[in-house]
Amino acid sequence: MFKGIFDKNKTFKPKKGFSKGTKRHDLHRHAKATLGSGNLRLAVSLPEREDLNEWLAVNTVDFFNQINLLYGSITEFCTPKTCEVMSAGPKYEYLWADGDTVKKPIKVSAPEYVEYLMTWVQNILDDENIFPSRVDVQFPKNFQTIVKNIFKRLFRVYGHIYYSHFPKIVSLGEEAHLNTCFKHFYFFIIEFNLVDKKEMLPLQDLIDNLTKSNS
Repeated sequence: MFKGIFDKNKTFKPKKGFSKGTKRHDLHRHAKATLGSGNLRLAVSLPEREDLNEWLAVNTVDFFNQINLLYGSITEFCTPKTCEVMSAGPKYEYLWADGDTVKKPIKVSAPEYVEYLMTWVQNILDDENIFPSRVDVQFPKNFQTIVKNIFKRLFRVYGHIYYSHFPKIVSLGEEAHLNTCFKHFYFFIIEFNLVDKKEMLPLQDLIDNLTKSNS
């Protein structure tokens, strides 16, 4: 992890976990076990005879937690002064709107955007009508659409980190860890078609380089 600069007292948002003995806790353990094998394509694939929505739910929480840690490690370098807009390079700028508290897209700094985003995701994960904790409660019919929207926006955090903060990551010697996290994230979103290709264009060159050995 990002040793030396990540202070546990500065965790960006409280992380959501899984209660022991539940189906999702078992799936979470399965995901971690397969990830530990080093085969990222195997790690993202739906386990045999498991429910797709349950698998999406577990991994949405895991990736949310992971990106929390990654971004939390560079918050002291990502400020309203250094990152006046939420962007992924000069061609891609992102406005924030959630259709609820912020209905009209607004231009905000990168840290403000991520604050809005992480709060928005956390609220969704905590909503029992969307992410039910009980296995006898069904997921909503639009669950996969909601998950796709979450992953689309989480992808933008990776885009911003790579374009605006990668030199700092390199100076800390943590680029390999970041690349592995992103590669895992990428394999998951393409496995389940969660993010449109046009949304991934800012990092297409990176994606090509990271995945060429797996093609």
